[in-house]
Formats: sequence, C-alpha cells, structure tokens
Amino acid sequence: MGRLSVSLCGIELTNPVIPASGTFGYGYEFAELFDLDRLGTFSFKGTTALPRFGNPTPRIAEAPAGMLNAVGLQNPGVDKVIAEELPKLKKVFHKPVIANVSGFSIEEYAEVCAKLDKEEQVGWLEVNISCPNVHGGGMSFGTDPRAAAEVTKAVKAVTTKPVILKLTPNVSDIVSVAKACEEAGADAISLINTVLAMRIDLKTRRPVLANTTGGLSGPAVFPLALRMVWQVSQAVRVPVIGLGGVSGAEDVIEMMLAGASAVQVGAANLVDPLACIRIIDALPAVLDRMGVKNITEIIGGAHG
Repeated sequence: MGRLSVSLCGIELTNPVIPASGTFGYGYEFAELFDLDRLGTFSFKGTTALPRFGNPTPRIAEAPAGMLNAVGLQNPGVDKVIAEELPKLKKVFHKPVIANVSGFSIEEYAEVCAKLDKEEQVGWLEVNISCPNVHGGGMSFGTDPRAAAEVTKAVKAVTTKPVILKLTPNVSDIVSVAKACEEAGADAISLINTVLAMRIDLKTRRPVLANTTGGLSGPAVFPLALRMVWQVSQAVRVPVIGLGGVSGAEDVIEMMLAGASAVQVGAANLVDPLACIRIIDALPAVLDRMGVKNITEIIGGAHG
C-alpha cells in the first residue's frame, strides 16, 4: 500500500479522494482532462429506475461561499446506464466505481441496486436517501431512522457488494439515522448531502430557483459537514465517507481527523474540473508538514 492508500469496505483505494455524485457525470467526460485512474474512485451520477428529465429551470444559483442546485436527479435510467454509460466508462477508468442510486420507493431502490450489483465495474452501491431536490423521494427516507433502516434492509437483501448509505444533514439527529442504517446492515455511511436552502431575486421578488428551494453545497457547508462526520464516526463502527464543502487537501485532512476513512469532493469539481487531481497532488506535502508517514494514521485522530 502506498502512502495515500486507504481501505473502503475491504477494497483498497490508492488515495482517499473521490469525486461526489452529481458533480462528475458518469466519469468519461473528465477523461479528456486527466487520467481517471489517478482518483481513488468516484461516485457516478444518481441513477433511478426510469429516465428523469429533472426539475424545471432555472435550477442552479450562486450563493455566498457556495451554490444552490435543484437539478432533480436528471439521469437516463438504470438500464441505459448499464447498456451505454458503463461500457464507455470501462474504456477510461480501470478501477471499481461507486454506483449512486436514488429512488421514490423502497422497491425502486432495491430494483436499481439489484441491477447495478451484477455489474463487474461496480465496487460499491451508494444509496442516496438524502436528496432534497425531489418531491416524494430521497430525503423523505433519510429523515426517519425507521424508513432509512427499511431501505437499507431491502437493498442488502438483493445485493452482494458493499452498501453505503448517503445521509441528509436536514435532520435534528443525524446519529440516530446513521445508527439505524448500520444496525440494518449498511457497510458504510457517507455524509453529508446538500443543505436545504433558497435565494430570492430582488427584481422579481420571487425565488431564484424554479423549484423554490435547492441544496446548498460548497465551502459554506464544510463546518457543518465536519461536525456531522465527527459525530457519526464516533457512533458507528462501519467506515464513514466525509463530504460537504471539501475544496483542498487541508479539508481532506480535517475530514479524516474527524473520522472519515475517505473523502468525497463535490461542488469544487464544478468550479475547477482538476480539483481532485490538485488535491491528490497536494496531500503528500500536507502530511510532511504534519510529520505523518501514512494517511491512515490520521483517521479519527482528532478524537484523542
């Protein structure tokens, strides 16, 4: 194992840096810019059973130290992902990929996960019970520990690969949701997804987003995400993946000190398509300054 190597549910990553779902498409678009194999892995675009056009526009807005999005899970549907997107990805990425799955019912989560579980390229299934930008799905499962556990059990019953539950920060007690997922069989927890937010246009006096509200991401949410990673990593025994506002190597180190075994990078990819490569390249110098030999030494290090 190299200096930056980490293990995620028994699968070795050459480094802990993972582009987050929704900010990296299905990967091959970025292959024109850099060698995707330099990444630890990545989480591809949230996939549902049927194709989705997403929410009406405008569905992106700027915010102080971040951005709002209400894309609404636009994707071609799982069958097309398997038939078209994964074969294209296989040509440019030669590591296991994280399949991000969304749904509007427990049955849909199970159906999509069962299909993707059979794909050789898929190493993990990241079950998104945290999307705040669709009505009647996603976050509605992630705000209730019992519902989160039901989704987890249904997915685990039809899969063989590690299952990661992606949690919403839009709850009063994220630890109870994380523990419910772990007890139901989750192999890892990823957090956080975006924070429910909005902006108003002073000229029109109407919400900027057609959906009214959207998810806030970017540096503005980093301290909140860090706090939740800290709390959850102390409450569960499974690995935790930290995300939310990560934009530099120091942010990755903070997340890992808080207890994350790996770190996802989201909005930063939309600002700088080379953000993840820049972070990977900068990590060794940060470890040198800290006197750390291997990055795994710092996981949970802030807990004392």
